[in-house]
Amino acid sequence: MNFSEKLQTLTLELDSATASTLDEAEQFRIKYLGSKGVFKDLFEEFKTVSADEKRSFGKQLNQLKASAEASVENWKASLNSSDLNAVSALDLTRPGALFELGAEHPISIIKREIIDIFHGIGFSVAEGPEIEDDWHNFSALNFPPEHPARDMQDTFFVKNPNGSDDYVLRTHTSSVQVRVMSEQKPPIRVIAPGRVFRNEAVSARSHCIFHQIEGLYIDEGVTFADMKQTLEYFAKEFFGKSKIRLRPSYFPFTEPSAEVDVYWGLENELDYRITKGTGWLEVMGCGMVDPAVIESSNIDPEKYSGFAFGMGLERSAMQRFQIPDIRMIFENDVRFLKQFQSAL
Repeated sequence: MNFSEKLQTLTLELDSATASTLDEAEQFRIKYLGSKGVFKDLFEEFKTVSADEKRSFGKQLNQLKASAEASVENWKASLNSSDLNAVSALDLTRPGALFELGAEHPISIIKREIIDIFHGIGFSVAEGPEIEDDWHNFSALNFPPEHPARDMQDTFFVKNPNGSDDYVLRTHTSSVQVRVMSEQKPPIRVIAPGRVFRNEAVSARSHCIFHQIEGLYIDEGVTFADMKQTLEYFAKEFFGKSKIRLRPSYFPFTEPSAEVDVYWGLENELDYRITKGTGWLEVMGCGMVDPAVIESSNIDPEKYSGFAFGMGLERSAMQRFQIPDIRMIFENDVRFLKQFQSAL
């Protein structure tokens, strides 16, 4: 194709060219007017044209280039103007669209309320790993080697790279209390919320995963009466009930130990069902920290004493929100979770 034919082809291309977007206009500019574009190549080839033809071809080539540049400018001006018109057509004073709020999980609702209550009386939040070693989960808490909790039918054991079974999925958040006592000096006043694991069959009333929140107070002169007053305050704030009772119980890491019941009352059929006709609702376990547990954390049990308590969050959530099946808490069904939007 000679130079004249190339100019004719270029003329047809420029006449038929259009751009509906700024990006298309820019692509046209790069193709024809860029440093490696069509006009650049034609001007290089123009140098080889004979002297007789240079005048007519040069004039035609300059006109085509000017036409291409004008097309690009016109397209950009037109497209920018249409964008501005589109923006000006918007009512900038109109309220924005509302985002649909999610729902807070029932366990998160209960946990937040409990943390807020204990924050108000000076407790801070402590956390620890969910995969624990034998010392923090059992030995430091006074669990003897033959204790049933150490059996594989009750606990999930985790293999070490070296092949030993010294690690477990923590069975309680009491392991966090051991870590706090080992790392801090008294006075200690913490609560430890978290997820725990037990090797249990999954049913409507039990699960292999659940949540606990445990509390620990270590200081000079701490007594059983201090624990009772603390738990009475919590029962009044959380349950709206001020009457509690302490029943003797046993936990390896506390002595003496007790189960805490709140007087729920027997005002309707639901009260009879959840309290099994007694009017009393079991809510947590508690006790004075065993001196052996305090000593294992290098704290002098002759100088310091303390109390600990712990409760399951699922039971409280199921009672408050009338959840019939514990499995619903872990299924993340949107239909179930949407019911808690009003609790935000």
